[in-house]
Amino acid sequence: MRMVAENSSVTEFILTGLTNQPGLQIPLFFLFLGFYVVTVVGNLGLITLIGLDSHLHTPMYFFLFNLSFIDFCYSTVITPKMLMSFVSKKNIIAYTGCMTQLFFFLFFVVSESFILSAMAYDRYVAICSPLVYRVAMSPRVCLLLLLGVYVMGFAGAMAHTMCMVRLTFCANNRVDHYMCDILPLLELSCTSTHVNVLVVFVVVGMDIGVPTVAIFVSYALILSSILHIHSTEGRFKAFSTCSSHIIAVSLFFGSGAFMYLKPSSLLPMNQGKVSSLFYTIVVPMLNPLIYSLRNKDVKVALKKTMSKRKFTLLRKGQ
Repeated sequence: MRMVAENSSVTEFILTGLTNQPGLQIPLFFLFLGFYVVTVVGNLGLITLIGLDSHLHTPMYFFLFNLSFIDFCYSTVITPKMLMSFVSKKNIIAYTGCMTQLFFFLFFVVSESFILSAMAYDRYVAICSPLVYRVAMSPRVCLLLLLGVYVMGFAGAMAHTMCMVRLTFCANNRVDHYMCDILPLLELSCTSTHVNVLVVFVVVGMDIGVPTVAIFVSYALILSSILHIHSTEGRFKAFSTCSSHIIAVSLFFGSGAFMYLKPSSLLPMNQGKVSSLFYTIVVPMLNPLIYSLRNKDVKVALKKTMSKRKFTLLRKGQ
């Protein structure tokens, strides 16, 4: 706790939660508990399915495996503590716990933005250069891309967290949010936050700008390639391989842009935390549903796995 004593008179924060209306607390608790259960079951189920089925051991599903892992982790970083705010009078989080939550939330969110760009690059190579796909997306290349994803996630989280730790927090310790996020914490600082704002501008610009450009360029080239395919069946097949990823990218970056790119006069903090629910709670829940319901390979693998499980149970019953 030495870090707290040196930098701040605050040893703990109070998370105000999503709403202070008593009548909504219990219904919201069960609603978001349901969301969390679907998120955990969906993402862990997809991770297990990809791990068990050898037909899904391809670059596309290697990245999807890691996307599900990231979604599961950053939902787990946020949701359990958020659920506490619905059933407790004071949702208290220690200073070190708050900084830890901030770090891991940022680590997994930044990692998700880069894993989505890696998935876009994989689809670009598969459609635009199918003859060299095995070489261009070899296991070594996939591992290097994944290493880059997590290095960028770590670097972004460290930059924001270390800048937050250097701030001094005085009497006010009420965080107007359901989690420890950058902007609500900056509002509580009683020292200058100019460096933090600069870091937010530079780091967020890199962590959102670079993946966004990479994804747009990849899909522009993919669209150009699809338009040169003469057969309707060929165009449909090429587009169907990308449709799930396009939906996932649109949900993640669209909801994040709605939260952070709106002027503060149009989206005050109390409305901002409601908007942030979409990319912190809803998107991790929807991703496994999108990739399973719209993906033929996943549905076939699920049927095979369920059939094998049913056959094993019948043999044990005999």
